[in-house]
Amino acid sequence: MKKEEIVAQLRSYVERKGSQKKAANSLDGVSSATINKMLNGTDWETISEEMWRSVAQQIRTKSEGWQLADTSVHREMTMLLTRAQQDALVAGVVGAAGSGKTETCREYADEHRNVYHITCGEHWNRRTFVSKVLKSMGANVAGYTINDMMEEVVDALSRADNPLLILDEADKLSDQVLYFFITLYNQLEGRCGIVLCGTQYLKARIIRGVRLGKKGFEEILSRLGRRFFELAEIGEEDIALVCVANGIESDAKIRKITKESESDLRRVKRSVWAAKNAA
Repeated sequence: MKKEEIVAQLRSYVERKGSQKKAANSLDGVSSATINKMLNGTDWETISEEMWRSVAQQIRTKSEGWQLADTSVHREMTMLLTRAQQDALVAGVVGAAGSGKTETCREYADEHRNVYHITCGEHWNRRTFVSKVLKSMGANVAGYTINDMMEEVVDALSRADNPLLILDEADKLSDQVLYFFITLYNQLEGRCGIVLCGTQYLKARIIRGVRLGKKGFEEILSRLGRRFFELAEIGEEDIALVCVANGIESDAKIRKITKESESDLRRVKRSVWAAKNAA
């Protein structure tokens, strides 16, 4: 990627974050001074190639050269995220792995202000989780206690205009971290949209927790409205849309990719790249 393209993406990134300082705080190993140099076009020779690559990697939300298609999942997710942001709704969304949930969430966060997309990790503890949320908002978490960070998250989201917090792959969170969802809901109800997104395991886990009487799970299900939005499965038409959007128009190639993919868009992506490289 050319430096001018990186700067253009960085400018949009800073605008979404609200300031150069917040943008720098949300990136690993990048200072406000470096961002200022990049945006102003000054002293580029003092910025290492490694730093340029790091910034490009961290601010890039779409795979270079890859086009998202308006699949059934893309449409459903976009509509749901829009409603959640506009009306401060809280929702649980489940869909198959490889259906395009995460890419749609990233795209939505990239195109809308005050949207914070967190891809959760299964080994996160409570401190890691809250610091990741704060970092996505551009806050400096150094020296904060967990309580300090949680208060800052609530304050920041309360002050923002139509904020939306997306907890992607929420099924990976431990019970102790998942309980934070209750706190966020209680303190932000009606002021911030919150979407928990994951595979069917997220729904099964919460329902099983309620059935077994596990602490907090009844409260979690209640705050999700006792229902989950279940995304449609990826079908042949969806796969064809992805293929065409990315330069594969041969019916024979599309049929081959569809057969190989098993309705997994990650496999579709690999097959499309393979077909293009073989051409």
